Amino acid sequence: MALADQNIGRKKVLVGGGGLAGLAAARKLVDAGYQVEVLEKRNILGGKWSSWKDSDGEWIETGLHVFFGAYDEIFTMMRELGIYDRILWKDHVLTYTLNEGERFDFRTAKLPSPLHLVPTLVQNKYFNWPQKLSLARNLYPMLFGSKDYYAQMDNMSYQEWHRGHGISDKLLKKMFVPLSLALKFVAPEDISAKVVLDVSGIFLRVNGASRMGFLQGSPENHLIGPMAQYVRDHGGTITTDAKIVSIETDADGRISGLCVQRGNNPPELVTADEYVLALPIHNLKRLLPDQWRADPYFDGLMQIEGVPVVSVHLWADRQISYVDNILFSPDGVIPVYADLANTTPEYRTNGNGKMETRKSRFQFVVAPAHDLIKMDDEEILDQVWDSIQRNFPETAKDAHIEKYNIIRVPQSVYWPKPGTDKYRVSQQSPIDNLYLAGGYTIQRFYDSMEGAVRSGHRAAAALVAKNHAEAWQPTP
Repeated sequence: MALADQNIGRKKVLVGGGGLAGLAAARKLVDAGYQVEVLEKRNILGGKWSSWKDSDGEWIETGLHVFFGAYDEIFTMMRELGIYDRILWKDHVLTYTLNEGERFDFRTAKLPSPLHLVPTLVQNKYFNWPQKLSLARNLYPMLFGSKDYYAQMDNMSYQEWHRGHGISDKLLKKMFVPLSLALKFVAPEDISAKVVLDVSGIFLRVNGASRMGFLQGSPENHLIGPMAQYVRDHGGTITTDAKIVSIETDADGRISGLCVQRGNNPPELVTADEYVLALPIHNLKRLLPDQWRADPYFDGLMQIEGVPVVSVHLWADRQISYVDNILFSPDGVIPVYADLANTTPEYRTNGNGKMETRKSRFQFVVAPAHDLIKMDDEEILDQVWDSIQRNFPETAKDAHIEKYNIIRVPQSVYWPKPGTDKYRVSQQSPIDNLYLAGGYTIQRFYDSMEGAVRSGHRAAAALVAKNHAEAWQPTP
């Protein structure tokens, strides 16, 4: 391998991964005066939040991206970048669509917590009173569970916790199944109770925490692009089509460099003073040197897996949904979706800048995807379209599909199986010049947009603290 040139001035940091976590870390590091280069193996930035144009000039997103009112650091960052006003906040309501056109929703009132939950329990007619009371009497551990209590609940699945507390099975199937699939793309029997209870507590304790917002257009134009431009404007370098082939180490385990293949060029050794890896868990595991793996920090990471995700974009020949918000569905294969023609103004033009008649342009999370991801496009599309026709029997009965795009991600967010939360790690690794960022590192928002930004910020903070001989501890 050839040795890449290196500026010997300011301390150099290589950031592996050009997703939200990597760009958040890079932004903090250029502000702190470091010489930063971001390496991204794809030809686009954004990772799980990437977006690109198809052959018709229409934006495609890797997944369905929404902001929650509970988020914090990502909003501060967006305000600093001057892009916070690009979030379009929707009505604070969770709407569920079911077979035969049935609907129910949950709305909170403008009252102090937990009183803000009372009206929705009283007014909801889909569940009967015994079912609603079975949930109401178990809200306490969701709202006020301690850190130790949540940690103990990692030893069971949410389904086990739900049934063990005598909560209605109808609530499990019709309300919590789509919420679990929206949260982590896995069903309640496959997700740690800790994660569901923890996130539910965040959303339930503060009125407005579960309110959702959409960007006015693509993440590339309104989030990822501005973040990347900030890094470049402040002296950082971003290189796409740059795959990290291996991590090279010294005898003591410190990183001596990253072997990087840029495009079709031969791999080269790129060196720096410090390294931040903000990679999906499966890519990180592939790169870990054998000499590190005996350490409990890295051994734990080796126990974490990724979750497969299928996302479907679908354009209809007429308007099917009139809801300007996220939709949940417990029936069929579309647990969470949105009509982007309603939620996202810049997606109403169908790529040609015109739309004389409003038509639905859906994006669906198709889950659980462990089996679905193996199906061919036609099989997936048939199941999605069947779900839509059953959820919208009147407006979809004569509709036709004009166009679709199916995105398969074999390993996306990390899978929070029962018993795995203990394997999540600090952003400061045992290796003196290595820092990690991602949903599998310790912060309270897991693999969300907020979680990605928080993890990137904490990786950068740990690096800066070390170089200033200051103490640092991971914080939620």
